[in-house]
Amino acid sequence: MSSPSPSYLETSQGRRLAFHITEGEGPMVVFLGGLKSDMEGSKALHLEAWAQRTGRAYLRFDYSGHGQSSGDFVDGCIGEWSDDALEMLNNRTEGPLVLVGSSMGGWISLRMAKALSERVVGLVTVAAAPDFTEDEWWDGMSEAEKAQLDRDGFIARPSEYEDSDYIITRKFIEDGRRNLVLRDPLPLPMVTRFLHGTGDETVPTRLALRLLDHAEGPDMHLTLVDGADHRFSDDRCLALIETTVEAVLADAAPS
Repeated sequence: MSSPSPSYLETSQGRRLAFHITEGEGPMVVFLGGLKSDMEGSKALHLEAWAQRTGRAYLRFDYSGHGQSSGDFVDGCIGEWSDDALEMLNNRTEGPLVLVGSSMGGWISLRMAKALSERVVGLVTVAAAPDFTEDEWWDGMSEAEKAQLDRDGFIARPSEYEDSDYIITRKFIEDGRRNLVLRDPLPLPMVTRFLHGTGDETVPTRLALRLLDHAEGPDMHLTLVDGADHRFSDDRCLALIETTVEAVLADAAPS
């Protein structure tokens, strides 16, 4: 059965963002997807089914240039997608929030946790990829690729998940540099759970350990799943995401 038509938010930047809200008991759980992913992915839909089954409030949405939202992916960047997330949270949610950020969405969720620290009571990241534009892409480029990026404004790289190449723009790298979260203090006063697979070849496990070491908070746990890859979407991983969100909601509830 196809999903119902989404609702749309017109942002102050003139972008049109598609979203679905499940009404229910708060805190509202918000899913923030990964690079070139959309709100029709298995993790987003699994959490929606869980929310509908348990009577929980839930939001999934598409950044600009993703899924059913306006714009072209190649024109976007971390800062703009963070702006999208902030506008969505400020305009379509109320009260306390539990954020679930997948891959690039993990990076954006860390930025949202800082921007909305008074509202975010729980944070779950799945294969989080903070600062990947600098630490994985830029640092992994050859001098020839860096020269091409400077000269042409973009380079193309094969995608592990799609037939078409990733287009990496100079704008994307330079904007990412302005939005790094692992160079400055990263306070996470909310209940925080990091999930990562040991078989993740896209975002190495060392980044999960670096994030755990760098962030500061009273209740942070890292769970490593043996053999799980970057998609983190098999039945075992989806069940773990669900139970982790439930535990965070329970731990974040006022005593």
